[in-house]
Order: sequence, then C-alpha cells, then structure tokens
Amino acid sequence: MQGFDPKFVDFPDYIIGITKELWEDRQIAKLHDYYAPDIVVRSPASVVVGNKDVVASTMATLAEFPDRTLLGEDVIWSGSPESGLLSSHRLLSTATHSYPGVYGAPTHRRLHYRIIADCHAINNQINDEWLIRDQGAIVRQLGMDPKDYARDLILREGGPEACVAPYTPANDVAGPYADTGNDNVWGQRLSTLLTRIMNAEFEAIGEEYDRAAQLEYPGGVRAVSFDGADQFWMGLRASFPKADFKVQHVIGRDDASMPPRAAVRWTLQGKHEGYGSFGEPSGAEVFVLGATHAEYGAVISGAARLRREWTLYDETAIWKQILLQSNVGGG
Repeated sequence: MQGFDPKFVDFPDYIIGITKELWEDRQIAKLHDYYAPDIVVRSPASVVVGNKDVVASTMATLAEFPDRTLLGEDVIWSGSPESGLLSSHRLLSTATHSYPGVYGAPTHRRLHYRIIADCHAINNQINDEWLIRDQGAIVRQLGMDPKDYARDLILREGGPEACVAPYTPANDVAGPYADTGNDNVWGQRLSTLLTRIMNAEFEAIGEEYDRAAQLEYPGGVRAVSFDGADQFWMGLRASFPKADFKVQHVIGRDDASMPPRAAVRWTLQGKHEGYGSFGEPSGAEVFVLGATHAEYGAVISGAARLRREWTLYDETAIWKQILLQSNVGGG
C-alpha cells in the first residue's frame, strides 16, 4: 500500500477504516486529511466540489441521525497504489431519525438502507467520488412517498429556480480519475448482462441469473428469482424506453474467501416517455446514475450464475428532475 498509512493492511481496510473513523468515531476533521481539498463528489441529488462542503453535509447528517452506522458489506476495487485505486464500496447503514433536518421533523423511526460509493484514492487521500444513497428507502421508512418528498424538497429549497440542481452531465465537474476499471471476466459478464437487458434482451435474465437469486433494489425492495429481476429492470427501462444506456465503470474480482463478484457504474439518459416505475409519462429529460454489485457462484458444477445482486439509484432525484420540468405544485 505505497503512499497509504501503514495501519491499513489493504485497500478495503483503508476504505472501511476511514469510513468508521469519520462517521462513527466522530473524527470529522480528518476529512481534511482523507479528502482532497478540491474533491468532486457526485450524487444523484447534486454535485459538490471541495471537502469543506463535505464536512458541512456530514455534520448535518449526524445532527439529524446521531447514531448512524455504516456497515461495510463489500469493497470491490481495481487499480494500484502507485497509479491510484478505485473502490466500489457497498454499505448497509442504520440510523434513528432523532432530530430535525433535511427529512423534516424527527420521527424517531429506525432506518436501514444501502449506499454504493465509488471512490478514487491515491497517497492516502480520496479525490474523486460517485455516491448513490437509497433515498427511496429512507423516505418510505419515514412515512413519505419519494415523489411527494421531491416536490416538498424543491419548495423548501426555494422553488424550481433556486433549488439544488440534481446531477446531470450539464453540471458535472471533471475530476482526476479517468480510468474505466479492469478487464476481469466477472465485471465483463455483469456489464454485458446489463447492456443486454437495456437493449430489451430480457431473455438474458433467465440465462444469467440463478433461479434462487437474491436481489436488492431501490426503495429497500427485496426480490428473488427471474420474475423479481424482470419486474425491476422492465419497470426502469419501460419508463425511459429510448434513453441512452452507458456503462461508465466496470470491476471484476476473484479474491480468496470471497465469491467471484463485480461492480458496474452506469447511467441512463433520455426522456420519461413510457409507463413503468415512474408512473405516467411526463416527457421530462432525465439522467439516472446507477450502480450494480453482483456475486456469482455455481450451485450446479460448471454453471456459474448471478446469485446475489444489489442495484441502486436515487428515486427522489429522478422525481425531482421530472417535477422541475412540470407543475411542481400539482403534478
């Protein structure tokens, strides 16, 4: 781990370790050490530049959810310490909504939701990030509908002209990381699967998924088997039937004591012109930032299939884009 603090035994230890230090151990000031001063953090909800804003948002979240935990489920990574490393870090977060904040008056409800964060690190510092939080799961557990939450957020942020703009290519900021991952077979297999599905080759689900596949989708939705995968992916694609699907980053891993696994970051850009997961077509131009993790295995010898999948996008950011191009107050 050239250039990294020797207390970390490997890159996953670094990613999981600094996450705990910053959030659970309250060493928030270390963001100035672990995050580059001009870091670009892209989430579906916004684009933030600079670690000072990251510090501010971290404190705001912890003020609202003081007992928040971030449990590292996996770190799927590529690169080298010398040239830079990219981690796709999947977390299960728990938190109690104890105080007022961006989610409104405290409900005292206990939350469980997932996050996938792609971070580029070199010389013990993260300088580029793509962060997807399951906002749909959060707001539903707080008793809100994602569309209603998005509408209320627009109004609380000052209305359509003043509110925070969701992340799109138009407001993206170029960061230092320009690689696209590695060429491991499992990453390529997942990338090909997602591309086939987005090309309406839904027969790929029956060919690639295990019949007992366990699936985790936006909104905290759990599903199983071919029908579960088909319903989710069909609902997304049907909402944006002509949108441009792009694979942005692909990682595959074969690690001791772990199943073969893959991480793919992807985007979908185009018009909301079909009936699907986002209701009546609005004609709005929408940009979706998504991430998918998968584990493979062969229950039957020689027939490795996708056995577990985690896919995330931010429903509230999609609804915000739709509402900003329609009647926010009534649509």
